[in-house]
Amino acid sequence: AKECNGVKVPIDTSKPNPNEVEFDNLYLDMNGIIHPCTHPEDKPAPKNEDEMMVAIFEYIDRIFNIVRPRRLLYMAIDGVAPRAKMNQQRSRRFRASKEGMEAAEEKQKIRQEILAKGGFLPPEEVKERFDSNCITPGTEFMDNLAKCLRYYIADRLNSDPGWKNLTVILSDASAPGEGEHKIMDYIRRQRAQPNHDPNTHHCLCGADADLIMLGLATHEPNFTIIREEFKPNKPKPCALCNQMGHEVKDCQGLPREKQGKHDQFADTLPVAEQEFIFIRLCVLREYLERELTMASLPFTFDFERSVDDWVFMCFFVGNDFLPHLPSLEIREGAIDRLVNIYKNVVHKTGGYLTESGFVNLQRVQMIMLAVGEVEDSIFKKRKDDDDNFKRRQKEKRKRLKRDQPSFIPGGQFSPQALGNRSSPQAICNPRQAAFEMRMHERQNSTTSASPNTSLTPDGSPALGGGIKRKPEDSDSEPEPEDNIRLWETGWKQRYYKNKFDVDASDEKFRRKVVQSYVEGLCWVLRYYYQGCASWNWYYPFHYAPFASDFEGIADMPSDFEKGSKPFKPLEQLMGVFPAASGNFLPPTWRKLMTDPESSIIDFYPEDFAIDLNGKKYAWQGVALLPFVDERRLRAALEEVYPDLTPEESRRNSLGGDVLFVGKHHPLCDFIVEQYKTKNAEPVDIPPELCHGIQGKLTLNDNAVLPDQVVESPVPMLRDLTQNSAVSISFKDPQFAEDFVFKATVLPGAKKPAPVLKPGDWEKTNNDGRPWRPQLGFNRDRKPVHLDQSAFRTLGHTMLRDRGMPGMYPNAVPLGAYGGPYARPLLGGQQQIPKLLSNLRPQESWRGPTPLFQQTPQRGAGAAPLLAWNRMLQSPNQFQPAQYQGLGPMGYPQRPEDRMDRGRQVGTPSGLPPSGASFWR
Repeated sequence: AKECNGVKVPIDTSKPNPNEVEFDNLYLDMNGIIHPCTHPEDKPAPKNEDEMMVAIFEYIDRIFNIVRPRRLLYMAIDGVAPRAKMNQQRSRRFRASKEGMEAAEEKQKIRQEILAKGGFLPPEEVKERFDSNCITPGTEFMDNLAKCLRYYIADRLNSDPGWKNLTVILSDASAPGEGEHKIMDYIRRQRAQPNHDPNTHHCLCGADADLIMLGLATHEPNFTIIREEFKPNKPKPCALCNQMGHEVKDCQGLPREKQGKHDQFADTLPVAEQEFIFIRLCVLREYLERELTMASLPFTFDFERSVDDWVFMCFFVGNDFLPHLPSLEIREGAIDRLVNIYKNVVHKTGGYLTESGFVNLQRVQMIMLAVGEVEDSIFKKRKDDDDNFKRRQKEKRKRLKRDQPSFIPGGQFSPQALGNRSSPQAICNPRQAAFEMRMHERQNSTTSASPNTSLTPDGSPALGGGIKRKPEDSDSEPEPEDNIRLWETGWKQRYYKNKFDVDASDEKFRRKVVQSYVEGLCWVLRYYYQGCASWNWYYPFHYAPFASDFEGIADMPSDFEKGSKPFKPLEQLMGVFPAASGNFLPPTWRKLMTDPESSIIDFYPEDFAIDLNGKKYAWQGVALLPFVDERRLRAALEEVYPDLTPEESRRNSLGGDVLFVGKHHPLCDFIVEQYKTKNAEPVDIPPELCHGIQGKLTLNDNAVLPDQVVESPVPMLRDLTQNSAVSISFKDPQFAEDFVFKATVLPGAKKPAPVLKPGDWEKTNNDGRPWRPQLGFNRDRKPVHLDQSAFRTLGHTMLRDRGMPGMYPNAVPLGAYGGPYARPLLGGQQQIPKLLSNLRPQESWRGPTPLFQQTPQRGAGAAPLLAWNRMLQSPNQFQPAQYQGLGPMGYPQRPEDRMDRGRQVGTPSGLPPSGASFWR
C-alpha cells in the first residue's frame, strides 16, 4: 500500500496481477503465518495479543495483494495431528521449553556479571515471555484467533473489491488435521468431481519443503508455491542492552549510542519489507522430466508415475514422521544417489515403485538392497570428506595467522573487498565496536610479548614458571564423542547396541524395527496421496534401521486399522506439552504433569538427553523423550474429564470448515435462503454458482449473517455494523472408505508452455554469480536499468524537447504491464527519443502494444490523468471518502479512536509514488 497525504491508499486487487499471471485459488498454511507474526526474529515483537492479530491480518493482506486469487481463498490452521506427527510436535515443544529456560538463565547470569563489573544495562522489563507453545489446537489463543479471522474475512468481503466474487473457506484449529494436509484433502476431493476445472491455477503459501512434494503429488499442471525469501544473518538486537552489532554472550554493558541528533531513532530497528518468491512446480516438473526419462524400458514409460516414485524416494532422506536412514544425508547428494540407483534397478523391477499412494514392497526391496550394497563405502567417504574438511580449515587458520598484518580494524570497520556490489552497511554502535577493537589489541600485545610467560591478574608478568603452550588447533570447537564409528568394521553391531541397546545378532528385534519403518513408508505415502490411513499409527523408535536390513520386506503387511479417530484437542495438549506449558490446560489436568503421585508423571521429564547422532549442533540431534502410551493417558484423563467447564468442553470438541461469501457472490442468495427456511439438513452446493466447487452446506450456529452486527474481537478495530457477508458450515465431498483417488493428470488439462531453455540445463549457467529470482512470471521482460549519466542525459533531453521545468517527473514510463498501468501521453508530447529505443526487444512484449509506441492522444486542455490518479478516480473503485476514519491496514476504527490516529506525514500532495517503487 502507498501513502498519499498521510492517508494509506489501498491496493485495488481487482486489477490485473502485476506478476503477469492470474491465479484461481490461494491456499494459506496459516501456521507459517502465525509464528513469524507472533514472535518475529527481525523486528520488535508485538506487545499484546491484539497487535499479533493485526499483524496476522496485515500479512494475509500482503500475500493477497501479490497473488490476487479470483475464485477461492482457503485458510487452513493446524488442527489435531495424527499420532505419527504428534511425536515430532512433542519433541519440538519440549525442546522449545528447555531452550527458553536455558536462554533465560544464561541471560540473567551474564547480566549479573556485567553489572558486577560496573557495566550499564537498561532496567529489566517486567514482561511475560510469549510461549509459542500456545500455537497448538485447544488453547484459548487458537480459539481467539479463529474468532479474529472470522471478523477479518467478513470485513474484507464487505470492503475490498478484490474479494467481491471470492469464495472463502476457513478451516480453523478445531478441524482435525495438519493445515497443508487439509488443503491437499480439499484439492483431491474437488479433483474427483465432474465439475472441476482441470486447468485451475493453484497457489499455496508456506515455507515447508514438504509442500513441494505435496504439490507434485496432486498432478495439477498449474501449481505454484509462494514463500518468504530466506535471507540469512539478519541483524538482531542484543537481548540485554537492546543494541545492534553483538550477541548476548559478547555484551560489554556499554552506554547506548545516541541514534539521531535528538535520539529520535532510539527504538527503531532497520526493518526491510519482506520479499517473497514463487516456486513454479511446472518448471520443477520440466527438470524432473529430463532427469527421470528412461529409454529401453521393458514397460511403457509414464512420467507421472515416475514423479510419484521420486516423491516416495525423497521420504528416505527424512520427513516429519520418520527418521532418515543413516546412510542417506541430503547434503551428501542422497537424492541424486537414489535417482541413479532407481534408474539402474527399474529395468529389473518390471514396473514402478508406487501407484496412487500404494507401495509395491517387492520393488522397493530391490532399491533398498542396492543402497545397502554401497552403505559401507558411503560411511567411509563421509569420514574422509569430514577429515579433509577439518584439515583444510586447520591449514586456513594457520595461513591466516601467518599472513595476518599487525593491525586490522575489526567488526563493522573491517575492510571490504573491492567490487562488492552490496551497499555499505550503516555503522551501528561505534563505541562498542571501538571498545572491542581496543580490548582485542591490548590482549594481542600482552600475550605476544612473551608467549611462555604467565601473567598476573593486572596484566604484568609473573615471576613463577611458564605456561603450557596451546596446540595449534586449539581454536577448533570440541568434537562430540562418536561411539558408533560407522567408518570402521563392526559399525552395525555398535549402532544397534548404542541406539537400541540390543545386539545386532538379535534378528527378531531388527526385523521388528524394519517392519515398523516399512509400515511408516507406506503410511506416509498414503497420507500424501489418499489422506490419513490411521490416526493412531506411529513409528515407535528414535532411530532408523540400515538400508541393508531391508531383506524380506516383500511379504510384510502394510494395512492399517480402519475407523480410527483423532485425539481431542485437550488430549493432544497432554500428549505434546511439557509441564512448563501446563498453564494452557485446566488446573486438574495440569496437576497430572507435575504431581509426583500422578500415574503419568513419567511422560513429563524435567530434563532429557539430546543425542547428537553424528551431528554438530543440538538442534540437529535426537531428543530422547519417552513415547506417550495412549491407553495410560486416556485412563488418567477419565478421572479429570468431569472437571471441565462448559467453555473448556467446547474447546475440546472437534469442529469443521466454514464457508464465507459476500453479497455480490452468486451463492450468497442461495445460502441466505437456507437460513430463512431454517433447513437443518445438509444441502449440496450448486456447482454453477461457485466456480465448480462442490460439497455439503449446513447451517452454522455462530454464523455471520447479512444486516447483523459482526462484533470485533480486537479492541482497536470497531464492529461491522453494515455487514452484507454470510457464512455457513462446509463439508468436502465424501467418498467410500476404500475409494482410491487416482494420481494422474485429469482429462482436458493443458500442459503449460515450456519455460526452460537449453542453457538452463547447465549447472554453471549463472557465471558464478549469486542466484537471484526473476521478477514476475514473464522471463522475457527485461527491466530497464540506467546509470546516473543516462539519467542526466534523459533529463536534459526531456527539458530540451518539451520545454518544461524541473527534472523528468512526467517522463513517460515504459508500460511494463501493458495497458492498465501505462500512462497516456500528454497533449502535444513528443515520442521518447532514440536514447531509449533499444532498451527492450519488441519480441519480449506480451499483450497490447505499449502506450508509449501508440499515436499520441490530444485532449483539448485536459489535465493529464496519471495511473495513480486514475486508480483513485475510477467510478468502479472505492472513493477516497470511503476510507476516512480507517484504522491500521484499512480497518474501520472506533469513533473514539479517530482523533489519535492517522496523523502520519505522507508524501506531498499530488505527487505519485516514486517510479521505482510504483513500477515494481
